[in-house]
Amino acid sequence: MSIDALLKPFVSAKLTLKNRVLMAPMTRQFSPDGVPGANVVDYYRRRAEGDVGLIITEGTTVNHKAASFDSKIPNFYSDEALAGWSKVVEAVHQAGGKIAPQLWHIGCARKPGTGPFPDYPSATPSGLALPGKPVGEPLTHDEIADIVQAFADAAGNAKRIGFDAIEIHGAHGYLVDNFLWEGLNQREDKYGGSRTKRSQFAVEIVQAIRAQVGEDFPIIFRFSQWKQQDYNARLANTPDELLEVLKPISDAGVDIFHCSTRRFWEPEFAGSDLNLAGWTKKLLNKPTITVGSVSLNEEFISTFMGGEAKSVDISELLKRLEAEEFDLVAVGRALIANPDWVKLMQTGKPGALKTYDKSILAELV
Repeated sequence: MSIDALLKPFVSAKLTLKNRVLMAPMTRQFSPDGVPGANVVDYYRRRAEGDVGLIITEGTTVNHKAASFDSKIPNFYSDEALAGWSKVVEAVHQAGGKIAPQLWHIGCARKPGTGPFPDYPSATPSGLALPGKPVGEPLTHDEIADIVQAFADAAGNAKRIGFDAIEIHGAHGYLVDNFLWEGLNQREDKYGGSRTKRSQFAVEIVQAIRAQVGEDFPIIFRFSQWKQQDYNARLANTPDELLEVLKPISDAGVDIFHCSTRRFWEPEFAGSDLNLAGWTKKLLNKPTITVGSVSLNEEFISTFMGGEAKSVDISELLKRLEAEEFDLVAVGRALIANPDWVKLMQTGKPGALKTYDKSILAELV
């Protein structure tokens, strides 16, 4: 099985990578007081040494009191945390890799009373944690503006300390996605109503980031149909509806879309084999990243519940990549178990890949 399609360099106007393999962002809680230490440096260095083209970090929270649910999740605003991230960047670059932070606000996924500021109310578009389930008050326009600025400031800091790009976490039922999803966005102002209006919050974040980082710095936007609150939820039921959601965000200045699915091989809409990344590329004519159980036989929810995921061949992935259905491939759990995943695939020894299960989390560094 030739993996030439994976090893081919990726070249765009703003980002050049040595291959098509990305490390998917995966939440970790190994940064006491929000500060990444030597263990975090080592964790990302190992994946860079394994020839990953671009590392997208775990979610790092922006400067808002309701952005995090645990003080061990790294932040992206304190001087101490930024100093720690600077060491991560230096180590990844020394190993020949490139790296982007994922900028994150968890929105209604934060239970009241958790995180570094437990007394602060959780942030949601309409005060809902689930459709019809109140958890607090809707965000005011002033606080929305503060959160938008927090994302922009984080992106500016990322560029300043040497990151190669940034990713906005707009998926999985977190704050940006809360605004995109009709189930949690019941607002009647400029941020709610139609799909286009529900995209306004994301649009303002992208615009503010672009103003901070300039035209030449890459912005990646991650989105999903599914939510933690509802795995069957959808932003769009047809390609035309998906375009309504994404075109304003694209026009605001996104360079690459990271299309999060649980199984990359599943078609997104009836009548076509294209997955979510394939449809997004077709609709927007911009590079896309696919993700979801790459080289594993079980999706991530099953493994988090205690199951295991065994390695499988990636012929279907390669076929789609060679057909240019999408441009880049994000690998998640397989890279936790196998920091040298790229090299093992390149040397034709996929049989040497470790099985992923919860026990492997003890080997995170």
